Amino acid sequence: SGVGGQYNFVAMAHQLQGARSVLLIRAVREQPGQKPLSNVLFNYGHCTIPRHLRDIVITEYGVADLRSKTDNEIAKALINIADSRFQEMLLVQAQAAGKIEPGYKVPAEFRNNLPDVFQARLLQGVDHAVLPQFPFGTDFTQQEQRLMDALLLVKEAAAIKSPLRLAFDTLFEGGDEPTLSAQILDDLKRMKLDAPSTFKEKVTRHLLIKALKEVHADA
Repeated sequence: SGVGGQYNFVAMAHQLQGARSVLLIRAVREQPGQKPLSNVLFNYGHCTIPRHLRDIVITEYGVADLRSKTDNEIAKALINIADSRFQEMLLVQAQAAGKIEPGYKVPAEFRNNLPDVFQARLLQGVDHAVLPQFPFGTDFTQQEQRLMDALLLVKEAAAIKSPLRLAFDTLFEGGDEPTLSAQILDDLKRMKLDAPSTFKEKVTRHLLIKALKEVHADA
């Protein structure tokens, strides 16, 4: 029904001595079956934070310190932490509005802000055991963490395929059952899908088995 508490936290950060406001966002909004959209925009009509309270913005590609900066500096800093698939569009918009000078190019070190590159950097940390899934610890068991990864894959598959297609795959794709490992069978039991009784449960079991095989292969 109105502006929430974000503004209050941001305003407080500017009032408290030595405090900073940090807004953390994903560079891109992605949903299965839809085109990716940039979360860094040149213009947005529903902002609740006024321009004089701009401070720190973080995406997976870096940090933009905006406090006390000019519009020119702010536009460049935000484009630097945007996904590279949208940087040229953002730059053209900023230049057309006179915020960035003609002829300016995004620095080379920021032109590779892409999901595959980001994922590869993360995997380096995982491979060297310095970047666990929950770096500050978790109460989830190893099985629950496997199931979380698998259920995300199930969610993506269900969003892409129609119910009829999922039903078709369940009915006509074979060969899963004889090759199931004891660990996958235990995971299915944990989800109460070891003995599905309804067609919906059978479809879910089918998707979960495929996802668990992928997760176990990556483990």
